[in-house]
Amino acid sequence: MQTTNEKIGNLIYHIRQERGLTQADFAKQLSTSQSAVNRIEHGRQNLSLDMLARISDVLNKPLISISGGAVNLRVEGGRELSGDITLKRSKNATVALICASLLNKGTTKLLNVPKIEEVNRLVEVLKSMDVSVRWLGTSLEIKPPEKLNVLSINKAAARKTRSVIMFIGPLMHHLSRFDIPYAGGCELGKRTVLPHLYALEEFGVNVFTKSGHYHVSVNKKQPKRSVVLYESGDTTTENILMAAAGFEGETTIKMASANYMVQDLCFFLKRLGVKIDGIGTSTLKVKGVKKIKKNVSYSPSEDPVEAMTFIAAAITTNSSIKIKRAPIEFLELELLKLEKMGLNYTISDRYKAANGHTDLVDITIQKHNGSLYAPLEKVYGRPFPGVNIDHLPYFVPIAAVAKGRTLIHDWVYEDRALMFTEMKKIGVKLELADPHRIFVDGPTDFKPTDIVAPSGIRPAVIILIGMLAAPGVSMLRNVYTINRGYEDLADRLNQLGAKITVVHEL
Repeated sequence: MQTTNEKIGNLIYHIRQERGLTQADFAKQLSTSQSAVNRIEHGRQNLSLDMLARISDVLNKPLISISGGAVNLRVEGGRELSGDITLKRSKNATVALICASLLNKGTTKLLNVPKIEEVNRLVEVLKSMDVSVRWLGTSLEIKPPEKLNVLSINKAAARKTRSVIMFIGPLMHHLSRFDIPYAGGCELGKRTVLPHLYALEEFGVNVFTKSGHYHVSVNKKQPKRSVVLYESGDTTTENILMAAAGFEGETTIKMASANYMVQDLCFFLKRLGVKIDGIGTSTLKVKGVKKIKKNVSYSPSEDPVEAMTFIAAAITTNSSIKIKRAPIEFLELELLKLEKMGLNYTISDRYKAANGHTDLVDITIQKHNGSLYAPLEKVYGRPFPGVNIDHLPYFVPIAAVAKGRTLIHDWVYEDRALMFTEMKKIGVKLELADPHRIFVDGPTDFKPTDIVAPSGIRPAVIILIGMLAAPGVSMLRNVYTINRGYEDLADRLNQLGAKITVVHEL
C-alpha cells in the first residue's frame, strides 16, 4: 500500500506532466534541485505546508488540505511598475472553443490555452462525459467518444462556470434529449439565458428549466427564416453559431455579436469546414457540415481584457509599461477615451496573431504624473464596437487617479456596480447613484485594507489594482474568482515590479 508521501508525490508527478514541465523546469520554479523534485515525486521526502503551497502555486493546482482553504493575496503597495508583459490567450475565446470541440468527432488541439479555473472546470465537465482530454504542455487535446455520456456530467464543476450553457449548441447535434446543470460563474445579477433559448427554438430545441437543470429536447430543423437574436450577446451568438454549424443549409444570424471571442470561434469553425460570411459584422451567414471529423489545431488570439487590466494597473500606479501582443481592434475606443483624459501612449506597427487574422500591436503606456482629467462624458459599455462591457470596470481605478468627477454607467448587470463600491475601502471617493451608475471623484489618496474579493472577476481585479497603488500592506482574501479568469496574475504583476505574495489559508 502506498504511503501518504508516495500518493502526494504521484499526484505531483502527474500534474507536472499535464503542465508540460520537465523535472528541471519544475525544480527551477520551486527554487530547489532536480534531485529534490525526484525525491518528492517518489515519496521519499517529507513536505512542509509551505512547500506544498509553493508546489500548488507553480502547478496552478491546489493540493490536498490546501484546496479546502482560501487563496489570498498579500499586497505591498505603493510601488512603481516597469518593464514589459506579454499577453496570454483569450479566456472567453478559449472556453467557446472548448465547447465547440464537441462538434468535431476528430481530434481538436487547442494551442496556448490559458491555465485558469474556468478552463479547469470545463475540462472536468468534458472528462465526466467520457471525452478524452489531455494537456500537452500548454496545449489541450480533445477527442469526443462515439457516444457522449451526458448522464454522468460533473454537476459541481458545471455550476462553477457560466460557459456550460454553450454546450447546448454542439450537444443538440448528438443527442435528442439531455440535461445540463444551471450555469454559474460570477454573481452579477440575473444574467438571463432567454436570448439563448429563444434562438435555439428556431432550430427545434426546447429547454425546460427545473430542479437546477436545463432539460433539453431536440427535434432538429433548419430555420426557415433569419435567426434574430433577442440580445446581441457574445455567448448567445456563439451558442447559435455552434447550432448552425451542424446544418448543411444556410442559416442567417442577425443582431450577432462581432466581438473578439465570436470572431475566434468563427475562424475555428472555418477550420472545421464550416462556411461563414460576415465575420466581424452583426449579420452572419453560416453553411454548416452535417458530420465533422477532422484533426485540427487552432490557437486563439490574445486577451484584450487582460490588456485592459495591465493598462489600468499602469495608470493607477502612475507607471510606464509595455503590453505586448495586444489585439488593437478591441482596444481602440478605450485608448481614445484615455487619450482624451490626457494619457500618453505609443503603439507599434500591426502584426498578425497565430490565428492568422487578428491584428496585434505592442502598447507602451507612459507615466501621467497626475495630469489626467475626468472625461467630459459618461463612460459606459456596450456590445462591440463600443467600450467592451468587461473593460468598463477598469475605468473605476483609472477615474480614481484623474482630476474631477467621472460618471460610469454599467447598465448590463444588476449587481456589478454595487461591487464597485468596495473600492471605497481603499480610499476611492465613490458615490452610488443607483444599481447601475457610480460617480468617482479623483484624485485618490489610496490606503491599504483587508478585504474579501467580490464574486465578480472584474470587481475583484480592480480592488487588486487599487491595492497596488496603496502604500502599505493590503490583503485580498479568497481570490478564486480572479483565478477563474487570469493565469498567474499575481506572479505576472510581480514581474513588472509589484510585490504580491500568495498566501494559502488552511
